[in-house]
This record gives sequence, C-alpha cells and structure tokens, in this order.
Amino acid sequence: MTSSEPTGTSAGLTILLYSSNRLTRENVRLALGRKVASDLPEVSVVEVATQPAVLAAMEGGGIDLAILDGEAVPGGMGLCRQLKDEIVRCPPILVLTGRLDDAWLATWSRADGVAPHPIDPFRLPGVVANLLRARVA
Repeated sequence: MTSSEPTGTSAGLTILLYSSNRLTRENVRLALGRKVASDLPEVSVVEVATQPAVLAAMEGGGIDLAILDGEAVPGGMGLCRQLKDEIVRCPPILVLTGRLDDAWLATWSRADGVAPHPIDPFRLPGVVANLLRARVA
C-alpha cells in the first residue's frame, strides 16, 4: 500500500469508520457529530461495512483517522495490524473493543487508541480529538 499523508485543513478532517453493524456505525457517527473539539475543524465520516472497502479507502488516501470495530465480522483488530504493516505513514487508528478489558488486544493490533462498546458519546469525541490533534500537529 501507499503512504497516507494528513489531509486536515480548515476545510475539515476525514474519519473512516468500519463496522459490519449498521447500528454501531450510526452510534459512532452520532457520538462524533460534526466537530469533536472546538480547536479542530469539522469532521466528515466515511462509513464502510467491509474490509475490502477499508483497504480501498485507505489506499486511496485522504483519511485522517480510522475507527475500526473490533467486534465487526471480520474483526477490526487484525485489519488494524495489517494496515499498520502495509501503509508507510498510516493515519492513527482507534479500535472499538467489546469491553474495556480487551484493550490488550488493541495493543497487539498496534492501535493508536481504544474505546469500548457500548459507544460513550461523551468519551469517544475526546479520544478521537486527541488522536486527530497528534495527526495534524
């Protein structure tokens, strides 16, 4: 795969959201809203439901952050590890785990951040904002 450079500009940041579960995608999108923090530009969320769609979107570039559902079928943790191995400057990846105790699996996958299910609409935007700040800094 190729290199993925940050695209964050005043025009906005792009987040790739992968889950095979439509409700999970909807909950994440609603939790993020249009802005995850006042000091960051608006975000746009690109939703995908399959691993091939994730690979195509990441290869196409323009992704500032990826959120991968570790509970998706097939799972996002193995996909995270694959992306970290294959993309030269891989954007930060946040993995959603089935429970907080599964954070060690996210470490194995080399995720930059982790958040547990169920989606916490107060915590998730903060975690995403921190990862995006590091990306655009």
